[in-house]
Amino acid sequence: MKRTLVLILIIFTILLSAEFLAAETYQLSMLPRYSSEEINRRISPLARYLTKKIGTTVEAVITNDFTQYEKRLKNGEIEIGYENPYIYVRVSDSQEVLAMALKGKGGDRFRGIIIVRAGSNLVSIDDLKNRKISIVGRTSAGGFLSQKLTLMQKGIAVEKDCQIIEAMDNKQENVIFSVYTGEADAGFIRESALHMADKFVPASMIRVINRSAWLPNWALSVNRSLPEKKKKAIQNALISLKKNNSVLKALTITSFRAATDEEYDTVRQASGMEIPERKK
Repeated sequence: MKRTLVLILIIFTILLSAEFLAAETYQLSMLPRYSSEEINRRISPLARYLTKKIGTTVEAVITNDFTQYEKRLKNGEIEIGYENPYIYVRVSDSQEVLAMALKGKGGDRFRGIIIVRAGSNLVSIDDLKNRKISIVGRTSAGGFLSQKLTLMQKGIAVEKDCQIIEAMDNKQENVIFSVYTGEADAGFIRESALHMADKFVPASMIRVINRSAWLPNWALSVNRSLPEKKKKAIQNALISLKKNNSVLKALTITSFRAATDEEYDTVRQASGMEIPERKK
């Protein structure tokens, strides 16, 4: 009887230890818009930093594509995510934003622009109806949603009133090429991408006809089931990072600030998603 009790105690201890160890490792990943090597270079310093700061091992992991990234955040396989605002609102039922990235002149926000070839007879967004428009992709915030929101506010349903073509490999520069070569009448790109193709396309050949709606910057989110103390520890660690810190440099951003889910409602609006009800 005594041996049986000892055996039960050992088994219980092993199971408890396994559960404890599993709970003490969080996976961190970033939306895979770059190569695996680049993603790893960007988020590994953050994983090491958070491990030191929150008392829990944080492991950097790479996903194959946007679909896998979104799925793994939704099912809880990845506890900590770093994603663009569109993907964040898609996973926000299971993920909670803690911090927003700040970068460049826009700081905590960015926007898209609408470009045409120099000499085009298109001069405003009112001229875009029934025109062929090249976009970065339907999941691109700066290369589609910002412009879509602006057109919505003008009474233009871009996917209904225009002919949309997605750029090859969803690259900003390929939108510029499409406009330059005449494949598209206009293009939607992120404002900061305007000169990405200057090496191949003379800057004088591209004209901006609209600077579109501002959107909130990238989100650092965590699984909603994480303990509140861990959420707070992660948030504090992020916003305490000082300018020029190696972690921020690796992420190519200036800093983080605290953020709320409500700040991403403009993205939901542009995406045609319902605004969630919140407790007052």
